Amino acid sequence: QVRLVESGGGLVQAGGSLRLACDASGPSFSIWTWAWFRQAPGKERVFVAAIGGNGEHTSYADSVKGRFTISRDIAKRMVYLQMNNLSAEDTADYFCARSRYTTVTSMRINEFAYWGQGTQVLVSS
Repeated sequence: QVRLVESGGGLVQAGGSLRLACDASGPSFSIWTWAWFRQAPGKERVFVAAIGGNGEHTSYADSVKGRFTISRDIAKRMVYLQMNNLSAEDTADYFCARSRYTTVTSMRINEFAYWGQGTQVLVSS
């Protein structure tokens, strides 16, 4: 059974940092692609960052490149999202997700089958 639990959200001032964590249970942690998505109030859920395979391959949305870093600890079965230089535009619920298959062809939502409940990030300007 796959279960994802996010933590680390909260209120932060613009320019500040937060580190989100995703505690992932389920089989074969290292063969999947893991991702973070976010959903701002009244908007669709969008891709933020992903890490796949052995952890060497990462992908980021243009809006977070250079500010956010995704990583994972295979031994602890954890996925992290380090977020720096946050702005009000980063305010959203952040969701951890696991890919549906071991090969991911895009970062569309339907490529990911398992989701956490989300953690809220509020950035005050």
